[in-house]
Amino acid sequence: MSEDKSAPHVDARSPWVLDTRELGRRAGLSRPVQRDVEVTKPLGVPDVIVVPEGAKVALDLLLESVVEGVLVTGTATAPVTGHCSRCLDPISDEVEVDLTELYAYPHSTTEETTDEDEIMRLVDDRIDLEPAVRDAVVLALPLAPLCTEDCAGLCSGCGVKWADLEPGHGHETIDPRWAALVERFDDDPASGPDKQA
Repeated sequence: MSEDKSAPHVDARSPWVLDTRELGRRAGLSRPVQRDVEVTKPLGVPDVIVVPEGAKVALDLLLESVVEGVLVTGTATAPVTGHCSRCLDPISDEVEVDLTELYAYPHSTTEETTDEDEIMRLVDDRIDLEPAVRDAVVLALPLAPLCTEDCAGLCSGCGVKWADLEPGHGHETIDPRWAALVERFDDDPASGPDKQA
């Protein structure tokens, strides 16, 4: 039993939690882990881009026993949904992140010489993958997602997507300082279309 009263509790029933007891503590032993884990809360920025609640994160990992703990390497892949930051069209895509995380053994040199928030730790020979996967996925999401790299966005005059507009579309804008002069010329019969050159 651990003497550290501040050690976090790990729910062994969680699909994010892996039991490492079969690895033992002999450096060099390893085992692959592949599983799909359901997201219970959206990951990302709401109304911009998220891994939606209920989506499955595909984990393809290798657990390796090393001197100071268990090294987890591999990938996590998840579907993402959101809206294009330029044209506001819905986006459906996929994000894949690489994971490399050391989970330190209790009372190891790494565990005792590293601040609590700087490294993951094994708790009762179990590792909780959720914090590491969540952080990696959220950091990999774009701050300004695009439906396509060359999305032109919306026309600032009428709000229609540039992709849906005719070539040469535009809105005539008149500098307010010149508006009175333009109106005067519009009212002048000599400047009308019937004036001969």
